[in-house]
Order: sequence, then C-alpha cells, then structure tokens
Amino acid sequence: MQYKIIQDLALLEEFVSFLPDLAKNETYYVSLLARNKYFPALKADKAQLKRFTSDKKMLIQKIRQLECGVGDYVQENLPIPQEALALYINPNPRDMEAATKQGLIRFANLITHPYNGYNPHQEILSEIQKSCSRKFIIDFDFDKVDINTTLRNVFTHINREAVHILQTRGGFHLLVEPKKIAPEHIRHWHQHISKQEGCDVVGDNLIPVVGCTQGGFVPHFIK
Repeated sequence: MQYKIIQDLALLEEFVSFLPDLAKNETYYVSLLARNKYFPALKADKAQLKRFTSDKKMLIQKIRQLECGVGDYVQENLPIPQEALALYINPNPRDMEAATKQGLIRFANLITHPYNGYNPHQEILSEIQKSCSRKFIIDFDFDKVDINTTLRNVFTHINREAVHILQTRGGFHLLVEPKKIAPEHIRHWHQHISKQEGCDVVGDNLIPVVGCTQGGFVPHFIK
C-alpha cells in the first residue's frame, strides 16, 4: 500500500493553475506534516515529514513523489498512518535571492560556534520558507464559526471577486487578492475581516493544498 497524497487530481490541477506564475528568483514552498490532532499518538502538533521547493510545472510531479509505502514515514520509531498526513503550501512565492542572502548570514553565525547538529539543507529551506517575494494573497484563517454568517459579514466590506474561499477540515480560509479589491473597500477591508469572530491567523501563511490530503479531508474551493 502507498500513501495517497493526491486525493482529487482535477482539483489539484485547478489549484496549480490558480497560483501565480513565478519570476526567475521565485519558488513555491511545500511541507508534508503529520498532525497530532489527527493522530494523537504523535507528541508534536506538526511533525514535519518532508518539505521541498518547486516551480508550477513540476509541482504535481513532486507531490506524487511523496506517495511512498505506508509506514515509510516515521517519527521517533512511530509509523505514521495515512489519516495523520496533511500537505501544505505557501501560495505566495518565496524569494530565492533573499533566502540566499539570509542563509549566508545564518551560516556565518552558525560556524562561529561549535557544531551543534544543524543540517545546512534544512537551514536553507527554513530561510526560503521565511522569504516572501510578493503577497499574491493575504490569508485569513477561520475556525469554529459558521461559514455562512461569516461570509455575509465579510462581503459587506469587500467585493466577492477578490476573495477565494478554501474549505478545510477544521474550518475555512479566505484568500484575498489585494489587486482585485474594489476602490470603495481599499481603506478598511483588512481591519474588518481580521476582526471577524473566529479569525485566527492572518497574513502570509501555509494553507492546505487543494485536492490533497488533510487528515482524511480533501480541501477545496467553494465557488
């Protein structure tokens, strides 16, 4: 048996098309996690199993490469079951040039001290994750609230065309494209949405990958 990361290929292909094309210095950052809220035997809430960067062309192929044999993902000798897995991406492109510069600073600091077990590959991936190139979307993460009530409130402060609604296992994300916001909403949309009940995290976040696994759920856009 193999892990099944891609649950709905058509949804995933649509999501990849939704992502912006990359500039020469940009990449996408993707992370496969095991979550203890889906598998309580895990000690950590977000046990990172794999992470990688990709352009749009190779993204689906690289996700397929995560589909190894069940039991091959292990944390502290504990085999990870299918239902614990969740795949995330940052939809805002990451800046490879900025990450390289910050990586040099990080490495210069590390080598001034005795080796403590750090992994250079993981260190530079962390710098890539932190290096946002441009904010294609601003993410508002909602949990434990009624989606219909929230949307009615939200759409009094922003035009529907600027918002993508991502249904997730535990709630939903509102992905706002700033370039599509109508002029009459420009000044106040952000503060109104961020003050809505249940809005947990705001900004440049990792989100579940549409069409892929999230603890037995398939994240998808609501149209």
